[in-house]
Amino acid sequence: MAKLIYVNNVSLDGYMEDESGVYGWLPMDDEVFVAYTDLLRSVGTFLYGRRLYEAMALWETEPALAEQSNLTAEFASTWQAASKVVYSTTLTTASTADTRIEQKFDPDAVRHLKDTADSDLTIGGAELAAQAFRAGLIDECHLFVWPIVVGGGKPGLPTGMRAELELLDERRFGNGVVCLRYRPLGP
Repeated sequence: MAKLIYVNNVSLDGYMEDESGVYGWLPMDDEVFVAYTDLLRSVGTFLYGRRLYEAMALWETEPALAEQSNLTAEFASTWQAASKVVYSTTLTTASTADTRIEQKFDPDAVRHLKDTADSDLTIGGAELAAQAFRAGLIDECHLFVWPIVVGGGKPGLPTGMRAELELLDERRFGNGVVCLRYRPLGP
């Protein structure tokens, strides 16, 4: 059975976007970028909300991104190799290959996808991930914690629920980012 992994960037105070909807407070460096690429190599399917999909689709629709460096080329190739499932009530067509649109999140369908997948899945988008957390579908949570306090905005983890987590690993990067890898405990 494949794992469903929630991957997100959060500020030190737990937000993935500030109050203005901006997440541009995370300047990427090569070390962190390589870690993202390494993480995605094991992934066969990305589950996305519409906004995250539209941001990530640029890795396929904007060839200039991949042409910036060998690192960006490797990331683009890795991203394009995976299937994508986009959950959206407004999107009717996908701008990328090997992508399907689903109107609503169906926990049973995701459970079946996990059971039949040959490689891991990631899930991204705060609302989408919250649904998967509530359904008990998340197997691991990889939080890239950035050394900034933004004071408010969109939380990187679900609100209105309690979940206990076991720390599996941590990794420190030279720019102050820490990647924390957790496993949810219990149902």
